[in-house]
Amino acid sequence: MSEERQAAPVEAEEKQQPPPKSPSLLRNYLSLAGGAVAAASLTSIVMLFLIELTSGSDNPYLGILTYIILPGFMLFGVVLVLLGMWRERRRRRRTPDAVPTFPVLDLNDPRRRRNFIGLAGVVFVFIFMSAFGSYRAYEHTESVQFCGESCHVMKPELTAFRVAPHANVRCVDCHVGPGPEWYVRSKLSGVRQLYHVTFGTYSRPIKSPVHNMRAATETCAHCHWPDKFHGDEMKEFKHFGYDEANSPRETRMLVHVGGGSPESGPVSGIHWHMNLANEITFVSTDEQRQDIAWVSWKDRAGNVVEYTARDSKLTPEQIAAAPKRRMDCIDCHNRPTHIYQPPDRSVDDSLAAGKLDASLPFIKRESVALLSKSYATTDEAVHSIANGLEAFYRDNYPDVYSGKSDAIRGAVSEVQRIFQTYTFPEMKTDWQTHPNNIGHFYAQGCFRCHDGDHVSNTGLTISKDCRICHTTLDQTEGGVRTQAANGLFRHPVALGTQGEFQCAACHKGNRGFEHPLNLGDISQFQCTDCHAGKVWTTSR
Repeated sequence: MSEERQAAPVEAEEKQQPPPKSPSLLRNYLSLAGGAVAAASLTSIVMLFLIELTSGSDNPYLGILTYIILPGFMLFGVVLVLLGMWRERRRRRRTPDAVPTFPVLDLNDPRRRRNFIGLAGVVFVFIFMSAFGSYRAYEHTESVQFCGESCHVMKPELTAFRVAPHANVRCVDCHVGPGPEWYVRSKLSGVRQLYHVTFGTYSRPIKSPVHNMRAATETCAHCHWPDKFHGDEMKEFKHFGYDEANSPRETRMLVHVGGGSPESGPVSGIHWHMNLANEITFVSTDEQRQDIAWVSWKDRAGNVVEYTARDSKLTPEQIAAAPKRRMDCIDCHNRPTHIYQPPDRSVDDSLAAGKLDASLPFIKRESVALLSKSYATTDEAVHSIANGLEAFYRDNYPDVYSGKSDAIRGAVSEVQRIFQTYTFPEMKTDWQTHPNNIGHFYAQGCFRCHDGDHVSNTGLTISKDCRICHTTLDQTEGGVRTQAANGLFRHPVALGTQGEFQCAACHKGNRGFEHPLNLGDISQFQCTDCHAGKVWTTSR
């Protein structure tokens, strides 16, 4: 009996002893390496996040590192940890009874309970950080800085965007719009773009228009109310001559913006094209949609009129098989932002704003000439502009060079700014590569269709009467204001009746005028040598 009594406490003590601790599954090189990667990434994320909070600047590369690249490395480290534990468990199971088939979760065991609570805390923190990081990553990829600054290829677009009317609108609001479908499309497109940037196979310049652009009714219409009637709006155009005095000229017009909804006002003017009551489709023969070969107009009653360009080389069968585009806002407003102003226009704007001193002789002519030259790099252009302007006044106007040195230095800075804003030699991008379809001064614009040469099979034509879109009120030249006759614009040179010629045939934006015939330096003759009254001759 005594032996049995002594053996009972011994057996009880053996039963109360905890089972021997098995080594942690983390004890393998793969898990240790993954833990090091995850810990280093987490530490870097915290440090960069603190830097972002305290720096006060929005660096696109900092955001990419903090919310996209480093979280990816941290997740990779966690995957390595789990993979190492899985491999270690498989290795130990080769030894009989080394580890159970499935992990044992016994919360009555203090050791396992502590491990479970610790693991649950780590998982909670990881999920919370992942959710926060994912939201911040999404927010960052939707920012202007990510779209424009992360990729040097987009420098021309970003630079022109920052001085355009929509500078305070995010890129994604126009290029993506709301909804998950287009968000996913944009990110998939971004992967393709990243590939081209990585291997240097991207287009120079960036091609436009974007042929897979979302319909304007799903993007632009969120801010611009299509049904609103706008009526007529006053517009004043200021130009400066290429003469020594930089002679100013002004034209005041009523622009017939009109409206497209009969519920809010007359369906007339430019916004008649807004497709609320009309359905206009067209066929273009070039990627930039500058050559319109065929136009179809369907009114609200279902009547259809088709117009074909007189000089179109497409057969009826080719037109029937050609892809047709329904007219959208961006077919006219094709540069609502990312506007590349031609030198002629940008110098006019600077003169009108007082950024260039109009008292400097020939400042318009010389500035436009320097801006229009072909340069290999931006640095070359910046030096050439400075040397060119200073040399011109030093050699031709020494009194002006010494007496208005501050104005000349200011002119150099302003002309350099114009070039760096609208011309990018490295990307082969300027006003010529991205024509603006609003108006018709430097590009065909309205005249792509309204040229009087698009004819229906019944003899109807798409009118080229300028008064459909605007009425000239008066013009000022040499300080003298003259009322317009019948609302028509009077050209400074006698070219005949308005509508018999197209502005862009001569005005190319790089000089005040570029003759369609090869006549050499335009300063060697006067327009009136050939243009007498209504006759436009073809010889000097």
